[in-house]
Amino acid sequence: MPTLILVRHGRSTANTSGLLAGRTPGVALDEHGQTQAAALPGRLSALPLSALVSSPLQRCQETLEPLTRACPDLPLHTDERISECDYGDWSGRKLAELGDEPLMTTVQQHPSAAAFPGGESMRAMQSRAVEAVREWNTRIEAEHGAGALYAMCSHGDIIKSVVADALGMHLDLFQRIAVGPCSLTVIRYTVLRPFLLRLGETGELDSLAPPAADAEENASAAGEEAGGQAPGAGDKSRDQGSNATVGGGA
Repeated sequence: MPTLILVRHGRSTANTSGLLAGRTPGVALDEHGQTQAAALPGRLSALPLSALVSSPLQRCQETLEPLTRACPDLPLHTDERISECDYGDWSGRKLAELGDEPLMTTVQQHPSAAAFPGGESMRAMQSRAVEAVREWNTRIEAEHGAGALYAMCSHGDIIKSVVADALGMHLDLFQRIAVGPCSLTVIRYTVLRPFLLRLGETGELDSLAPPAADAEENASAAGEEAGGQAPGAGDKSRDQGSNATVGGGA
């Protein structure tokens, strides 16, 4: 069976604005995100990719643009099933204010029970994403062989839910997973089981350094998570928009 490279889109304007973008139209990569995307062809240059699959949202399409220019013969497919979670009425709202919503506690601690008002449940999000991955695995293997590699550009919560499925992990534990903007997560699927080969690979380690004390206090004051510290609040990668409060889905 094929090896899947999951690419989270580069840093977006919503990431830096502290917004939960969801499926809001017009959310583009910011300048740093464009730089991240421009580096993607070099990061993947040694790999014989068979195909690209993308979320239809602008920030994912923009992330893959440099790669499609560098590899014009590489087929690009768009799949609605790997689009961002439909956050419904939460879409476009400030993450800091969402931390005061009672539902946020469920999203963080019991996501399998969470359903967004006017949107979808997190269970439905995972189900459609995993179904898409499994169907693309079958298609890629049929067209390119069992040893094929292909890349799929999607969103934080989508990628985390696919990783949870590959690890046999309950959805209620998926908030323990972190994938930053333009990170690479690699899963090799076999007839016996999937193998997680890379998780959130960015090629940099700076975001692991402890933050300045004042930055940590500001993050806490902003109420980035209802009932306590936001996941990754002690991580400089948050300054780069890597982890939305909902779980990385912006």
